[in-house]
Amino acid sequence: MAPSRYGLYVITDRRLSRGLSHGEVARRVVQGGADVVQLRDKDLSDRELYCAAVEMRSVTRDTGTLFIVNDRMDVALASHADGVHLGQDDLPLEAARRLAPKGFIMGVSVSSAEEAMVAQADGADYVALGPIFSTATKSDAGPAVGLQRLREVRAAVEIPLIGIGGITLDNVQDVVAAGADGAAVVSAAVGQEDIASSVRRLKERMALAKRQC
Repeated sequence: MAPSRYGLYVITDRRLSRGLSHGEVARRVVQGGADVVQLRDKDLSDRELYCAAVEMRSVTRDTGTLFIVNDRMDVALASHADGVHLGQDDLPLEAARRLAPKGFIMGVSVSSAEEAMVAQADGADYVALGPIFSTATKSDAGPAVGLQRLREVRAAVEIPLIGIGGITLDNVQDVVAAGADGAAVVSAAVGQEDIASSVRRLKERMALAKRQC
Protein backbone atom coordinates (compact mmCIF):
# COMPACT_ATOMS: atom_id res chain seq x y z
CA MET A 1 0.00 0.00 0.00
CA ALA A 2 1.42 3.40 -1.03
CA PRO A 3 1.95 6.07 1.62
CA SER A 4 -0.94 8.51 2.08
CA ARG A 5 -0.49 12.26 2.48
CA TYR A 6 -3.08 11.97 5.27
CA GLY A 7 -1.37 9.03 7.03
CA LEU A 8 -1.11 10.04 10.68
CA TYR A 9 -3.58 12.84 11.33
CA VAL A 10 -3.28 14.47 14.76
CA ILE A 11 -6.07 16.65 16.20
CA THR A 12 -5.31 19.15 18.96
CA ASP A 13 -7.24 19.28 22.23
CA ARG A 14 -6.29 21.70 25.03
CA ARG A 15 -8.15 19.60 27.60
CA LEU A 16 -5.72 16.74 27.03
CA SER A 17 -2.45 18.49 26.24
CA ARG A 18 -1.21 19.12 29.80
CA GLY A 19 -1.38 22.90 29.57
CA LEU A 20 0.37 23.15 26.21
CA SER A 21 -0.94 25.64 23.67
CA HIS A 22 -2.15 24.54 20.25
CA GLY A 23 1.04 25.96 18.77
CA GLU A 24 3.30 24.03 21.13
CA VAL A 25 1.36 20.83 20.49
CA ALA A 26 1.83 21.45 16.77
CA ARG A 27 5.60 21.83 17.25
CA ARG A 28 5.81 18.46 18.98
CA VAL A 29 3.51 16.80 16.46
CA VAL A 30 5.72 18.07 13.64
CA GLN A 31 8.84 16.82 15.46
CA GLY A 32 7.26 13.38 15.61
CA GLY A 33 6.66 13.38 11.87
CA ALA A 34 2.85 13.53 11.67
CA ASP A 35 1.40 13.98 8.20
CA VAL A 36 -1.45 16.28 9.27
CA VAL A 37 -2.26 18.41 12.30
CA GLN A 38 -5.75 19.80 12.78
CA LEU A 39 -6.75 22.72 14.99
CA ARG A 40 -9.94 21.86 16.86
CA ASP A 41 -11.24 24.04 19.69
CA LYS A 42 -14.91 24.82 20.33
CA ASP A 43 -14.26 27.10 23.32
CA LEU A 44 -11.95 29.83 22.03
CA SER A 45 -13.22 33.19 20.86
CA ASP A 46 -12.93 33.94 17.15
CA ARG A 47 -9.85 36.09 17.78
CA GLU A 48 -8.19 33.46 19.96
CA LEU A 49 -8.91 30.73 17.43
CA TYR A 50 -7.45 32.85 14.64
CA CYS A 51 -4.30 33.54 16.67
CA ALA A 52 -3.90 29.83 17.42
CA ALA A 53 -4.32 29.07 13.73
CA VAL A 54 -1.70 31.63 12.72
CA GLU A 55 0.76 30.14 15.19
CA MET A 56 0.11 26.61 13.95
CA ARG A 57 0.50 27.76 10.35
CA SER A 58 3.90 29.25 11.20
CA VAL A 59 4.94 25.98 12.86
CA THR A 60 3.83 23.75 9.99
CA ARG A 61 4.91 25.93 7.08
CA ASP A 62 7.74 24.32 5.10
CA THR A 63 7.70 21.15 7.23
CA GLY A 64 5.61 18.92 4.97
CA THR A 65 2.94 18.63 7.68
CA LEU A 66 -0.49 19.66 6.42
CA PHE A 67 -2.39 22.14 8.58
CA ILE A 68 -6.18 21.79 8.69
CA VAL A 69 -8.73 23.85 10.63
CA ASN A 70 -11.80 22.09 11.99
CA ASP A 71 -15.24 23.51 11.05
CA ARG A 72 -14.21 27.14 10.54
CA MET A 73 -13.77 27.99 6.88
CA ASP A 74 -13.21 31.66 7.73
CA VAL A 75 -10.35 30.91 10.12
CA ALA A 76 -8.81 28.41 7.72
CA LEU A 77 -8.74 30.95 4.91
CA ALA A 78 -7.58 33.85 7.09
CA SER A 79 -4.67 31.84 8.51
CA HIS A 80 -3.65 30.41 5.12
CA ALA A 81 -4.24 26.85 6.31
CA ASP A 82 -3.89 23.99 3.84
CA GLY A 83 -7.53 23.12 4.28
CA VAL A 84 -10.66 22.78 6.38
CA HIS A 85 -12.49 19.81 7.86
CA LEU A 86 -16.28 20.00 7.73
CA GLY A 87 -18.92 18.13 9.70
CA GLN A 88 -22.33 17.12 8.43
CA ASP A 89 -23.88 20.24 9.99
CA ASP A 90 -21.20 22.70 8.87
CA LEU A 91 -21.09 24.87 5.75
CA PRO A 92 -22.03 22.67 2.76
CA LEU A 93 -19.02 21.46 0.82
CA GLU A 94 -20.10 22.99 -2.49
CA ALA A 95 -20.54 26.41 -0.83
CA ALA A 96 -17.17 26.14 0.91
CA ARG A 97 -15.51 25.18 -2.36
CA ARG A 98 -16.68 28.42 -3.98
CA LEU A 99 -14.75 30.37 -1.33
CA ALA A 100 -11.57 28.32 -1.48
CA PRO A 101 -8.41 28.94 -3.49
CA LYS A 102 -7.14 26.32 -5.89
CA GLY A 103 -5.61 23.32 -4.12
CA PHE A 104 -7.37 24.01 -0.82
CA ILE A 105 -8.09 20.70 0.96
CA MET A 106 -11.59 19.88 2.12
CA GLY A 107 -12.33 16.89 4.31
CA VAL A 108 -15.72 15.75 5.50
CA SER A 109 -16.83 13.75 8.55
CA VAL A 110 -19.04 10.78 7.68
CA SER A 111 -20.64 7.90 9.53
CA SER A 112 -21.80 5.74 6.63
CA ALA A 113 -21.02 4.67 3.08
CA GLU A 114 -23.93 6.79 1.86
CA GLU A 115 -22.56 9.97 3.43
CA ALA A 116 -19.11 9.15 2.09
CA MET A 117 -20.43 8.75 -1.46
CA VAL A 118 -22.23 12.09 -1.25
CA ALA A 119 -19.06 13.77 0.01
CA GLN A 120 -17.05 12.24 -2.81
CA ALA A 121 -19.62 13.35 -5.40
CA ASP A 122 -19.54 16.87 -3.95
CA GLY A 123 -15.78 17.07 -4.36
CA ALA A 124 -14.33 16.18 -0.95
CA ASP A 125 -10.59 15.52 -0.93
CA TYR A 126 -10.97 12.93 1.83
CA VAL A 127 -13.56 11.57 4.23
CA ALA A 128 -13.10 10.76 7.91
CA LEU A 129 -15.25 7.92 9.21
CA GLY A 130 -15.97 7.53 12.87
CA PRO A 131 -15.99 6.86 15.61
CA ILE A 132 -14.38 3.56 14.68
CA PHE A 133 -14.07 2.63 18.35
CA SER A 134 -15.78 4.07 21.42
CA THR A 135 -14.29 7.38 22.50
CA ALA A 136 -14.79 9.91 25.26
CA THR A 137 -12.67 12.57 23.57
CA LYS A 138 -15.55 14.02 21.54
CA SER A 139 -18.80 14.22 23.50
CA ASP A 140 -21.07 14.13 20.44
CA ALA A 141 -19.19 11.40 18.58
CA GLY A 142 -22.00 8.86 18.82
CA PRO A 143 -21.72 5.06 19.02
CA ALA A 144 -18.77 3.23 17.49
CA VAL A 145 -19.27 2.22 13.86
CA GLY A 146 -16.60 -0.49 13.88
CA LEU A 147 -14.10 -1.88 11.41
CA GLN A 148 -16.76 -3.52 9.22
CA ARG A 149 -18.26 -0.10 8.49
CA LEU A 150 -14.78 1.08 7.60
CA ARG A 151 -14.48 -1.77 5.08
CA GLU A 152 -17.88 -0.84 3.61
CA VAL A 153 -16.89 2.78 3.15
CA ARG A 154 -13.56 1.73 1.65
CA ALA A 155 -15.44 -0.29 -0.95
CA ALA A 156 -17.81 2.61 -1.69
CA VAL A 157 -15.39 5.49 -2.36
CA GLU A 158 -12.10 6.05 -4.12
CA ILE A 159 -10.94 9.20 -2.29
CA PRO A 160 -8.69 8.87 0.78
CA LEU A 161 -10.41 7.42 3.83
CA ILE A 162 -9.36 8.29 7.38
CA GLY A 163 -10.47 6.38 10.46
CA ILE A 164 -11.15 8.40 13.59
CA GLY A 165 -12.37 7.72 17.11
CA GLY A 166 -10.79 5.67 19.86
CA ILE A 167 -7.69 4.88 17.82
CA THR A 168 -4.65 3.96 19.90
CA LEU A 169 -1.22 2.42 19.53
CA ASP A 170 -2.84 -0.97 20.15
CA ASN A 171 -5.48 -0.82 17.41
CA VAL A 172 -4.11 1.54 14.74
CA GLN A 173 -2.80 -1.42 12.74
CA ASP A 174 -6.33 -2.88 12.60
CA VAL A 175 -7.62 0.40 11.16
CA VAL A 176 -5.01 0.37 8.41
CA ALA A 177 -5.60 -3.32 7.70
CA ALA A 178 -9.33 -2.63 7.28
CA GLY A 179 -8.58 -0.22 4.43
CA ALA A 180 -8.01 3.22 5.94
CA ASP A 181 -5.50 5.45 4.19
CA GLY A 182 -4.95 7.33 7.42
CA ALA A 183 -5.73 7.38 11.12
CA ALA A 184 -6.80 10.43 13.09
CA VAL A 185 -5.85 10.50 16.76
CA VAL A 186 -6.29 12.85 19.68
CA SER A 187 -5.50 11.40 23.10
CA ALA A 188 -3.10 8.78 21.68
CA ALA A 189 -0.82 11.66 20.69
CA VAL A 190 -1.62 14.98 22.37
CA GLY A 191 -2.64 13.36 25.64
CA GLN A 192 0.72 11.67 26.09
CA GLU A 193 3.62 13.01 28.11
CA ASP A 194 5.99 12.81 25.14
CA ILE A 195 3.91 13.83 22.13
CA ALA A 196 6.69 13.55 19.56
CA SER A 197 7.65 10.03 20.64
CA SER A 198 4.01 8.95 20.68
CA VAL A 199 3.57 10.25 17.14
CA ARG A 200 6.66 8.37 15.99
CA ARG A 201 5.43 5.11 17.54
CA LEU A 202 2.03 5.46 15.92
CA LYS A 203 3.63 6.08 12.54
CA GLU A 204 5.83 3.01 12.98
CA ARG A 205 2.79 0.82 13.71
CA MET A 206 0.98 2.22 10.68
CA ALA A 207 3.97 1.65 8.43
CA LEU A 208 4.20 -1.95 9.60
CA ALA A 209 0.51 -2.51 8.89
CA LYS A 210 0.81 -0.98 5.41
CA ARG A 211 3.74 -3.24 4.55
CA GLN A 212 1.57 -6.22 5.45
CA CYS A 213 -1.40 -5.12 3.29
